[in-house]
Amino acid sequence: MFFVNLRNNWLLSVIKTIINMQNLDYGIIGNCRSAALISKTGSLDWCCLPEFDSSSVFAKILDDEKGGSFEFLVDDSYKISQKYDDDTCILLTSFAAGENVFEIRDFMPRYYKESGGYNSPPDIIRYIKHVSGKPEFRVKYNPKLEYGAFKTFTHIKDNFIVSITQEGAYDTLFMYTSFDNKAVLNQEKITLSQDGFFLVSYHEKVLNPTTDKVYLELNRTKVYWLNWVDKTPKYKKYNDEIMRSALTLKLLSYDKSGAVLAAATTSLPETIGEVRNWDYRFCWIRDASMVIKVVSEMGHKNIAKRYLQFIIDLIPDKDEKLQIMYGINKEKMLTEKILDHLNGYENSKPVRIGNAAYEQKQNDIYGILMDVIHEQLVKFSTDIENTEELWSITKGIVWVVDKHWKEADKGIWEFRTEERHFTFSKVLCWVAIDKALKVARVLGKISKIKKWEVIEKEIRNDILTNAWNEEVGAFTQSYGSKDMDASVLLMEPYGFIDARDEKYVSTVKAIERELSYEGLMYRYKNKDDFGLPSSSFTICTFWFINALYKIGERKKAISLFEQLLSYSNHLGLFSEDIDFKTKRLLGNFPQAYSHLALIETATNLSRLTEEEELIEAINLT
Repeated sequence: MFFVNLRNNWLLSVIKTIINMQNLDYGIIGNCRSAALISKTGSLDWCCLPEFDSSSVFAKILDDEKGGSFEFLVDDSYKISQKYDDDTCILLTSFAAGENVFEIRDFMPRYYKESGGYNSPPDIIRYIKHVSGKPEFRVKYNPKLEYGAFKTFTHIKDNFIVSITQEGAYDTLFMYTSFDNKAVLNQEKITLSQDGFFLVSYHEKVLNPTTDKVYLELNRTKVYWLNWVDKTPKYKKYNDEIMRSALTLKLLSYDKSGAVLAAATTSLPETIGEVRNWDYRFCWIRDASMVIKVVSEMGHKNIAKRYLQFIIDLIPDKDEKLQIMYGINKEKMLTEKILDHLNGYENSKPVRIGNAAYEQKQNDIYGILMDVIHEQLVKFSTDIENTEELWSITKGIVWVVDKHWKEADKGIWEFRTEERHFTFSKVLCWVAIDKALKVARVLGKISKIKKWEVIEKEIRNDILTNAWNEEVGAFTQSYGSKDMDASVLLMEPYGFIDARDEKYVSTVKAIERELSYEGLMYRYKNKDDFGLPSSSFTICTFWFINALYKIGERKKAISLFEQLLSYSNHLGLFSEDIDFKTKRLLGNFPQAYSHLALIETATNLSRLTEEEELIEAINLT
């Protein structure tokens, strides 16, 4: 296998330059109400207002002509660079031509209010910082409301610019600026001599914004993010990557309900020109629970409390089965529709809103949710609210798992046709009972233990008997199958099997032989509803790296991890998938799955070996 070390990564950069490939070179800004994507050249190409799952107001990422954007146009003499402002979610895009330099500071306001709670309006602020000289630019302000389904009319009013749809659903968008409204809309040249701003809002403002007020919003928001990061542990290795991933996961959380989104976008394809294009602006119980576990382990317990309340609110009846996913405002019907008028990302149709997968049965979600409930009750047992309700949910989960664990399901990868007895689903059913037993012991509910232990042993024995394939020498994707599946690697992290168990080691080796390609992993290689997957699912590579580390192949794991980090975009962000050949990012972006797995892997690899701890102790003395 060929490894590219991050420290000698110039070759990858040369390859990327030669093929001049496109990539998801976007930064994300947000305020836990909605989010926006801004390209490395400062173009605002995706945003839905007032909330994450609302209709888009800018969607150039899905159609160059019909999607709409908000761009800054400069001549070829300007060099453009981009970074985040320290440990914040404020994105800085710098334009420099000799001594003529200006900077765009993009953010969505978020900060504590004196009266309590957060100020998180559906606003995008683009603060224009004059750095030096007399820089010049033009503005292309071209919103397309309601996914650009009908014509958007934009007009100048006394104190603002308003955009309106008159056909289809009625919608409006307001833009305030310190610059001349007419010059902005006519794309006239603007010479910058002092700071200015653009403020895009879903609502008309009662008080007109000023540059001073907007600057205050900028600094309040910066303080909020710096305070949030200050509560996060620091790591000796990979600290920057961990912090950026943690901030990204925070941006994908929705304060109003406690939901956590899988990603901020819809219909970014897993492979260019194919039809694996899905809407990820929803809360998958599996993805969200994994995110919550990781973020709460970093000390951010409020996000965990809000998510647990989200779950409590979803399950009013003790025998109600969980859906695999919900809308961010607890919607249960997520009807899938196709927007035929949009060409899709790089002409990859269809563009979908809604997601038909909400009707699927996936038995693994109960184990992942129970893992989070157990984690919170152990970690915050003295201040977890709604403990009695969580105990009721625990009993309900055991009841559901006991009744249904023997049934086939669609599995973690959401096969849309055939149901199977997937190994991962069975293991997570076991996890549900195992964690429920631990919760019962924590709460002193001894009467349940004996009965639940019988269920736990039955599921465990069933997996050991039916998931292991002696001919292959591995736990396989499903009962009776010879196919490998990366999700089986999670048998060890969820406590089903020890990392040094010969069957787990053999499984890791078999998965490497079958699913690894130049250090990137297939989810599986057997054909699914849409044929053989042709891109790597990013989280699977992180899982594999973790598995290598656990079975003792530490150097190999670190080499692969640093190679994988080199495939992020210019800001350290990951999407759902990576193209095997070009290494470009594909799929919805940024992807919660990818960033939670990055944090888990980085923290594992950051742990010192006994030898390193000894050397450090000697150096300290």
